[in-house]
Amino acid sequence: MRTVYLLALCCLLSLQALAQSSYRRVKARNGDGVETLLIRYGLNPRLYSRQFKQLNQKNLRRGNGLITGRTYLLPKAQATRKNASRSAARTTPRRARTTARAVTRLPVSKAPISSAQLFGPRIGTPRAQNGTLRGAVFYLSSGHGGPDPGAIGKYGSFKLAEDEYAYDVTVRLARVLIENGATVYVMVQDPNDGIRDENVLPMDYDEVHYPHRPIPLSQVQRLRQRIAQVNALHARHKGAYQRLLALHVDSRSEGQNIDVFFYHHPNSPTGLRLAKNIHRVFTSRYKRAQPNRPYSGNVSERGTLFEVRNSHAPAVFMELGNIRNQKDQRRFVVADNRQALANWIAEGIIADYRGKK
Repeated sequence: MRTVYLLALCCLLSLQALAQSSYRRVKARNGDGVETLLIRYGLNPRLYSRQFKQLNQKNLRRGNGLITGRTYLLPKAQATRKNASRSAARTTPRRARTTARAVTRLPVSKAPISSAQLFGPRIGTPRAQNGTLRGAVFYLSSGHGGPDPGAIGKYGSFKLAEDEYAYDVTVRLARVLIENGATVYVMVQDPNDGIRDENVLPMDYDEVHYPHRPIPLSQVQRLRQRIAQVNALHARHKGAYQRLLALHVDSRSEGQNIDVFFYHHPNSPTGLRLAKNIHRVFTSRYKRAQPNRPYSGNVSERGTLFEVRNSHAPAVFMELGNIRNQKDQRRFVVADNRQALANWIAEGIIADYRGKK
């Protein structure tokens, strides 16, 4: 009887070991969380987070954190059509789902982009909920766009385009500012993206310049076109509190982890004040969210930047992180983090507006 029990136990342990060996084993990278690890390997966190935690409960830190360099088991992708389609919709670029060839340029619509298109059908047209920023005018300029996606980061088998993530933070910021009563001009616009909660944002080339102009391939022409429009609008709103905010996702070396940096023109005290107000919010929020991690982002002069140098409205140029760095990518691929960036920038803007002379 004892022999039979031992044989049964051995069989059970063997089956468990065999089951575990059939799961793919991957190593956590520096800065990984459950969500970012799953996304890297094409698994939708909403579908697979619970199973991942069950498979790896012995190797998780308190709060379900991952240990850098530790090996983890990946859940098996569901074979059902329903789950497969849902997972693809969340993790795979929409134009990459049906073809592996390069994305072709989409035709630019002749109709002006409406507010509902700009923010997407889920959001619609934002409405002022208070008058905190009533009378203020903002020009939001996300980096690159149209024929130029900017810097490209690798995220597992996916590519992350700088212009898509800078744009998503920009339209999120626009929404917050409008809800606080501001007048907002989004200088780069996409007719069908809106505010997106996907982790991997599909790369496309259909962005246009406000009010509805094709974006030139030449960087110099793009910037001239953009600033010419900003300055024309600035003249229209003469006497108002007006600010230009340019948002980029840095393209430094892949291994360089950076914080959010703010640049202003050396001869613009108002630009400096706005940069410091936003920087002050970021410093405070980082201390609260990550008390054991020093925040190294700073404010500095950069008069050579085209938008900063030529804008009639005081300007702040922001580098939100390094799209090619694995740790910085967490700042962008999680929608809540993109919203946090927008909220923190808005907080700094509100502080600056309230303290204006």
